[in-house]
Amino acid sequence: MNLRAILAIGTTPRKGTEMHSPATSRWRRLGATIATLAALTMAIAGCTSSGSSSSGSALTIANVGGATWTCGFNPFNPAVFQQSFGFAYEPLIYQNTLKNGAQTPMLASKATWSPDYKTLTFTIRKGVKWSDGKAFSADDVAFTFNLLKKYPGLDLNAIWSSGLQSVATSGSDQVVFQFDAAAQPYFYYIADQTAIVPQHIWSTNAVGKNPVNFADSKPVGTGPYKVASCTPQNIQYTANSSYWQSGKPAVKTVNYPAYTDNSPANQDLANGKAQWGGQFIPSIDKYYVDKDKANNHYWFPPVANVSLAFNLKHPVTGNLAVRQALAYAIDRDTVSKVGEGGYQPAANQSGIVLPTFQSWYDSDLAKQYDYSPNQDKATQLLASAGYSASNPLKLTAITVSGYTDWDASLQEIKQELAKVNVDLTVQDLAGQTYNTRIYKGDFDLAYISETGGPSPYYELRQELYSGNTAPLGQNASTNFMRFSDPAVDALFNQYGSATEAQQRNIVSQLQKVMLTQVPIIPTTESVNWFQYNTKTFTGWPTKSNPYALPAPYAIPDLEQVLLKLKAK
Repeated sequence: MNLRAILAIGTTPRKGTEMHSPATSRWRRLGATIATLAALTMAIAGCTSSGSSSSGSALTIANVGGATWTCGFNPFNPAVFQQSFGFAYEPLIYQNTLKNGAQTPMLASKATWSPDYKTLTFTIRKGVKWSDGKAFSADDVAFTFNLLKKYPGLDLNAIWSSGLQSVATSGSDQVVFQFDAAAQPYFYYIADQTAIVPQHIWSTNAVGKNPVNFADSKPVGTGPYKVASCTPQNIQYTANSSYWQSGKPAVKTVNYPAYTDNSPANQDLANGKAQWGGQFIPSIDKYYVDKDKANNHYWFPPVANVSLAFNLKHPVTGNLAVRQALAYAIDRDTVSKVGEGGYQPAANQSGIVLPTFQSWYDSDLAKQYDYSPNQDKATQLLASAGYSASNPLKLTAITVSGYTDWDASLQEIKQELAKVNVDLTVQDLAGQTYNTRIYKGDFDLAYISETGGPSPYYELRQELYSGNTAPLGQNASTNFMRFSDPAVDALFNQYGSATEAQQRNIVSQLQKVMLTQVPIIPTTESVNWFQYNTKTFTGWPTKSNPYALPAPYAIPDLEQVLLKLKAK
């Protein structure tokens, strides 16, 4: 994801992200072809939900989640947080990944660190109300973070396992975070990646019923939108009349149809029935731009990786020789061209996204551990593990049904692995089923995408920090491979008190872990898929004005986009 899916899609999630999906989620919205019945069903849903957009009063999002809506909006559930965080719920301070973490104060008017970076103090904005009319306060902020401590299943970014000691109010408008060591890198997770929830709702309706499972079907937030209605086919948001930013949002109604794959979503985007997209469109210039050259546009900034994740607790994929063999067998350039039409560049085994984080990339290390395609080396490594033409290695990779570019990528990977005596089965799963399987570690291999952050440190932490994983059968937040190494955890823990030069050295050491231990294989660079139509709405982020990650699954960035949009 992103997928945060998500990718998530949860939604993976990114993550994704793009849940995406988890933290996903954090799961990227991908795919391209479709079954006739599903296409017809979703095309109808898209037409129905977007009908009001023709009047200019409503914005319609076309973003493939791989499943219909459950109508839950728990901002700590990576399967649904992309439909709540940024719409109904808000962060303390927004950080822009595309502008070196530039900050925009939100529910906090400012934040200050102590000189040793062990104490972080937020000054909470006054005059903010929850959407039910009750006053928002510092108590809500402290309550939210202490809720994550009490129920670790809500702590998607492992904040409390990273040295956080206490969160408490100070005076009438401050919240103080105390750490046991320098914790500067965790600012992003605390300020930007955590939705603030109302104490008066969650203390009575959620806590006594285990908030991890709280559906939150009628979210009460401080954000620019309220959920007006929800069906499995569409979520409709309406402007929060008590929103604290005067005059915003200018767009009063947002429709979010549930697309199970990309074909009907792509049709709605190309025809102008939807104005904001976040998925793969094959031959995008011909299929999308040429339908309305004056108004249909796209921009795909690379921000993280799409990867083939190993279950390190699996007796076969837990074998380093097997993992290395697969890394040598896969031709990432071909996967990029065949699976993603070249729109997502080939990734590299170090996990550093280029050119976004070029200055962090240890090219000498990458050359030393050269993972250029090498079938002979892959065959030799598999032979050392006992696999050959007469005894092929059989594995299954799970992916999200409807992500047809992921399917195309995996079919290319399947063909490449067949050349080195690996029999790969690709299993397409509904979005919710996929999320459950990767969270709990129920897979051999999984195609995933994480969300990353303002530097490579964040994606690497999502993948390699043991605090983000869990035993098999329990929900991991991002480290689905179940990677765990005390020495690697120590590197992450040292990062907070390190100088910039030392931080870059730590990231270089983490690149070496990726190259030597191969816990995951980055295949292509996960771009922020973004299509936008300027006929009815203006104010979109662009390459020349990258004020936020532009995809509709990017959280909480989507709020920044919604707040800047205006109807013509």
